[in-house]
Amino acid sequence: MEGSGIDEGTPAGVLSVGEVVRRVRDALRGDPVLRDLWVEGEVGRVTVSSAGHAYFSLKDDRGVLDCVVFARELSAASFEPRTGLRVLAHGRIDVYEQQGRVQLYVDVLRPSGLGDLALRFEALKARLAAEGLFDAARRRPLPARPGRIAVVTSPTGAVWHDIRTVVARRWPLAELVLVPSLVQGEAAPASIVDAFARIAALAPGARPDVVILARGGGTLEDLWSFNAEAVVRAVVACPVPVVVGVGHEIDVTLADFAADMRAPTPSAAAELVVPDRARARAEADALRARMARAAAVRLEDAAADLAGERRALDRLAPEAVVAFMRERVARLLDAAAEAARAAVARRAIAAERAARPLASGVARRVAAARASVEAAGASLAALDPGATLERGYAIVRRAADGRIVRAPDEVAAGDALAIEVARGAIRAVVGDEGPA
Repeated sequence: MEGSGIDEGTPAGVLSVGEVVRRVRDALRGDPVLRDLWVEGEVGRVTVSSAGHAYFSLKDDRGVLDCVVFARELSAASFEPRTGLRVLAHGRIDVYEQQGRVQLYVDVLRPSGLGDLALRFEALKARLAAEGLFDAARRRPLPARPGRIAVVTSPTGAVWHDIRTVVARRWPLAELVLVPSLVQGEAAPASIVDAFARIAALAPGARPDVVILARGGGTLEDLWSFNAEAVVRAVVACPVPVVVGVGHEIDVTLADFAADMRAPTPSAAAELVVPDRARARAEADALRARMARAAAVRLEDAAADLAGERRALDRLAPEAVVAFMRERVARLLDAAAEAARAAVARRAIAAERAARPLASGVARRVAAARASVEAAGASLAALDPGATLERGYAIVRRAADGRIVRAPDEVAAGDALAIEVARGAIRAVVGDEGPA
């Protein structure tokens, strides 16, 4: 290049990136202080890999140092790094050549105290708790099936997309309303407070049923907006229930304590706010089945009551009353006849019992009378003309007038006679010779 004073060819002694990194590594390893040192600082964001290695940063007001604790040392330690804590770390400084990163390889980790942000966090937490802002008694229940949900978050982040996806999958009937807000930086607390003010300014009928305040994960500094006192008070003053889902499960902010419910992540916040439509459908089906069974039982009971009323009406119908009275009269008549027969029988038995002594006397008198009659009959029989006729006598009568002929001169020749004998009558005529 003209006028540059630099040869356009390859200069002598040029090093490759790998060679530079190795020289740095060798220089670091050659420093006996960096091979065995203690470092004190505040823990930044902590990440644990799937292999169990912990990666974090140590910082103070003058710099930041990357650190790693391998799984073996971490499992043997009685203390784990947490964001915001001040720690003492022992290890060696080395270079991770693949990334050219200078970091502290920690083999011993001890707590040293709380970092500045952690101290501010605990102090504000204690003061607000003393005011009762974190009392469990003031927390409101979430609506079972919200119709409108307001989401206070950044419109450009993945959180808004994740919440929409969860709600669309679980409960698509809900209406999602984005209330855009900054969620990081110095202006974020005022932006969040303004979002809650806009929600509170809505007319009661236009307000959402529940509010989700959400943000993805980050360091303690990234999430510090949700520890701002103004944000905590805005959450408490919200006229509808608030669910806070900020960061990851291990991240805790003061807004979490002020919320009506805390969720470990933004997606979990969406799941807490809306029901699962599959479960709701199953519950509805079960309720429908119970209602059908209850209705069937009620109908059966009503049918039984109706049948009873119908039987009662049938018994009160004129035809039924007449038939009942006719049957009753017949039963009464039968009972009366039976009673009469029984009375007659009783009277007959009584009469028979009463007549037994009288009958005995009457029988004796009848026997005596019969004997008298028989004696009189014998006497009469002796006087009976028939008996005389049996002895051969006859009674002669004139046939003309039937007069008994007692003397011969009472008849003349030629008179017809009727001669009565014991066993019949004989016709005769008086001869010419006259009576003898």
